[in-house]
Amino acid sequence: MVIKFLKIPSLFFILSLSVFLSCGEESKTVKKRPNILWISVEDISPDLGCYGDPIAHTPTLDKLASNGFMYTNAIANAPVCAPARNAIITGMYPSSLGTLHMRSFSNAMKTSGRIPEEIQLYPEVLRRAGYYCTNNVKEDYNFDLKRDIWDASSNQSHWKNRPDKTTPFFSVFNLTLTHESCINNLEKHQRLTEDLPSELRTDPKSIDVPPYYPDTAEVRTLLARHYDNIAQMDRVVEKLLMELEDAGEKENTIVFFYSDHGTGLPRHKRWLFDTGVKVPFIVYIPEAYQSLYPAAPGSTVDELISFIDLAPTVIDLAGADIPENMQGKVFLGKNKEENPYVYIARGRMDERYDMQRGVRSKQFKYLRYYEPNKPFMQFMNTPEGGPLMTEIRKAEKKGNLNDAGWQMVAKTKPTESLFDLVNDPLELNDLARDPKMKDTLQKMRAVHDRWMLDIMDVGLLPEPIMRTWETDNDQPIYNWIRSQENFYDELLMMSSTEDENILYRGLNHDNEAVRYWAGQGLYNLKTKVKPATLKQLKKTLDDTVINVSISAARALLRQGDSSKEVIKILAEGLEAENEWTRLQTALVLDDFETALKQLVPAAKKSIKQDYNKYVVRVLNRGLNKLYGTSNTVK
Repeated sequence: MVIKFLKIPSLFFILSLSVFLSCGEESKTVKKRPNILWISVEDISPDLGCYGDPIAHTPTLDKLASNGFMYTNAIANAPVCAPARNAIITGMYPSSLGTLHMRSFSNAMKTSGRIPEEIQLYPEVLRRAGYYCTNNVKEDYNFDLKRDIWDASSNQSHWKNRPDKTTPFFSVFNLTLTHESCINNLEKHQRLTEDLPSELRTDPKSIDVPPYYPDTAEVRTLLARHYDNIAQMDRVVEKLLMELEDAGEKENTIVFFYSDHGTGLPRHKRWLFDTGVKVPFIVYIPEAYQSLYPAAPGSTVDELISFIDLAPTVIDLAGADIPENMQGKVFLGKNKEENPYVYIARGRMDERYDMQRGVRSKQFKYLRYYEPNKPFMQFMNTPEGGPLMTEIRKAEKKGNLNDAGWQMVAKTKPTESLFDLVNDPLELNDLARDPKMKDTLQKMRAVHDRWMLDIMDVGLLPEPIMRTWETDNDQPIYNWIRSQENFYDELLMMSSTEDENILYRGLNHDNEAVRYWAGQGLYNLKTKVKPATLKQLKKTLDDTVINVSISAARALLRQGDSSKEVIKILAEGLEAENEWTRLQTALVLDDFETALKQLVPAAKKSIKQDYNKYVVRVLNRGLNKLYGTSNTVK
């Protein structure tokens, strides 16, 4: 399959990269190309005064919005930082590049995600166009970056350090003081907000607790910390904007403000609800560049934009050519294109897999859960270690959650969900089974399927198989999958069907990823399978690819088969060379105590020896459940 991406013509800087004509009615002043300042913050939803939040103390951002443009449908393509930043730096879907898992790359991992060398990142394009590009301070792009893409990238990097004042700059400041850790860690929170005036601090009693959280004093305190962090962040933004003004650059600089995803709390960060992917997004454009205005200054803009649109937009503002690989659209200026839909995705979150995809229009959101038998909220060390999650688990144990809270801790999920975002912004009322919504559901489902096919979403490839293919063929998965004979249609069908006959046939497919999903699909079934299917699953335990065998073993365990043949495969998986195969195995053992009981010595050995901390976390969790203990491995 050949995928063609749109090459968008550059904004009207055709004759020269050195001038920008002001289009004011009376002004004929020649202006230089605009400077561009991005202020990125972590882990906040649109919890700002300008977005109508009565609790927030954000005068700086409120003023920026009143003089600029406040986007009300800005969406992160992933609900967690590293893949979200990957979408920004590449202008591409992480699920297309194989960089969606959190994390696909870290120094501790022996295998890691990578992108094709020919894929251009937006700072490289801007630098070639003559911009001085800086990043302060966080990168975290979720792949092995082996080339210098910035003029400077450190906690000292600043647009002020450019070689001369005539050089246009593109500068990013990443503010981290609203990160989830600054809510959960009291010492860190106090240190970061020690000089926040008392009148800017939030009274916990004034908090409107979301309906899916227990309304306890601890929950209110944590939410108040979140607002205090935001208030302190607003003061830092004020200093960054003041630097522009003091240097005489305010009227030459386009300013973007946004968060990398939603609030760093349960059901927000890591989830595909709007609480996890809808972000504050404000753009200030000086009057000299009013031809770029999407509306009158001070307006709200409801058009859909997503993070893959940032790179092509900023390249277009600089008058440079947008690389063909970029999948986003320009949303400012002459070349803007509106999105009828934006697309969101979730892969592995730390140690847990739970493949989810979503399509969002202005009114509706469609979610597809590819692993519906997994709990809505799987146990993950990082969020479970937070005090708010502790409050949720306590309320769950006592039976004190309300209906929205019980939805959050449900033991399984539907295959698909549909929400009316206009009438149900918190996405509490699933309309997927409402007969009146049948046409909308089918339409959104078809849009999802088309998108998956168009971008060749490699999230359908099990991580150990994907990394093995990359290693064996010495090329990124994005390139490799496009060089193959077309098996992707069958893979997509196998991952979505509930037809046992189709899944049975899939166990004999030539491609191991398709065979894997046949086993996964049989695991997803809520009914007992036919004797012939059980027999074929038994044969699949001897598959030439161990990940397929493990998938079959998992399906057999679901059917009540914990025979020695099943346990033997899991024992082999636990000792596999591929770290993601070991994680796949550990997760099966965590789900099925009947299997873990037979492999306790091997699990304890792995906890002591495995270099992949995610494997250790999962096995430790499984043994804690088995023995009723609570030892935590970080």
